[in-house]
Amino acid sequence: MLAGCQAAPAERADTLIDLATIQSGPRVQADELNGAIQRDPRNTALLARRATLRLAAGQPRAALADAARALGIDDTDGSLYFLQARAYRALGQLNEALAAARQAADHGFRGPELPLLVGETHLAARNYSAALDNLDRTLRLDPDQPAALFYKGLAYAATADTSTAVQYLQDALARDPREPEILHQLAFLLNAWRIPADAARYAALGMKLDTASGQLRYDYGRQLELQGRPDSAFWYYRRALFLDTTVYRADYRLGLAAAKTRQPAAVVAHMARALRRNPRLPQARALLAEALEAQNRLPEALTQYRLLVAENPGNPHWTFKAWKMGDATLPDSLRRHSRPLLRRPPRTTGLEPLAPVNVLKPSSAQ
Repeated sequence: MLAGCQAAPAERADTLIDLATIQSGPRVQADELNGAIQRDPRNTALLARRATLRLAAGQPRAALADAARALGIDDTDGSLYFLQARAYRALGQLNEALAAARQAADHGFRGPELPLLVGETHLAARNYSAALDNLDRTLRLDPDQPAALFYKGLAYAATADTSTAVQYLQDALARDPREPEILHQLAFLLNAWRIPADAARYAALGMKLDTASGQLRYDYGRQLELQGRPDSAFWYYRRALFLDTTVYRADYRLGLAAAKTRQPAAVVAHMARALRRNPRLPQARALLAEALEAQNRLPEALTQYRLLVAENPGNPHWTFKAWKMGDATLPDSLRRHSRPLLRRPPRTTGLEPLAPVNVLKPSSAQ
């Protein structure tokens, strides 16, 4: 994801980058400020600088602490509220980020990075109209801001306006042609739009720029599958998962393929991982439940069938499967359909003869 409220990234060489080395730079620089801050603990500029470096080093909690400390010294500086908003956004605390951004505006902070941050935060909260409003405000201040164009593309994609989304993403790419995330989103949307040849072009370029991207490997594999080359596609899906285990769509596609070739163990492995990332994938839970049942892993299959019943209330097929599977996991003595065993009565040697009955005779008094 493009980093909102920051300048466009510099061009990167086509080499595998050591992320630990990249993060060590700002982290070391932040630590080098510790002594200066100890000597001058009320210097908000030093605290803000350390907070900014800690954000760059992937330490948002430490950055938030520095921002709060600086605001405790000077609560009239809008840039400190903006820094606080960035830290909250990095932590995924969207409401707090928006509140801090409002404080930044109220205290005179201006510039395109503020509505950019607010727009991206609304986008993350799925408030697309507010996101578009703020991204438009960003573009009025900076018409060539690639991040704003990128986020507008994502907002339109989320509202199913794919053609407009592709247009904005292409505009973003024209301004930042070496950003792999833009290339990934373009390839993904074009695959979804069933234009695999164009998707292949963007994915191939992205893979050259970012040799460690699992998402771009998935995009390239998907266009191969759409063009009728499944074996090559599956190789790219497996490569995507090797690079990034969170690429759940690769697991999903491999699980679908395993179901077609009747490989229940592979179906379970791939669909279980995919569902942990996205529980609403079409057919995934049904295939997982049936694969678990085929492997005689009945309690686990029952859990999945019950989830299918909850997700599809009133569906007679899943209701029956859950009922049947629940019965199958019980011992014979506790099954709902079990009946007492019929027992043969004990053998007897024969009936004893009845004792003779005395016939009553009328008495003489009658």
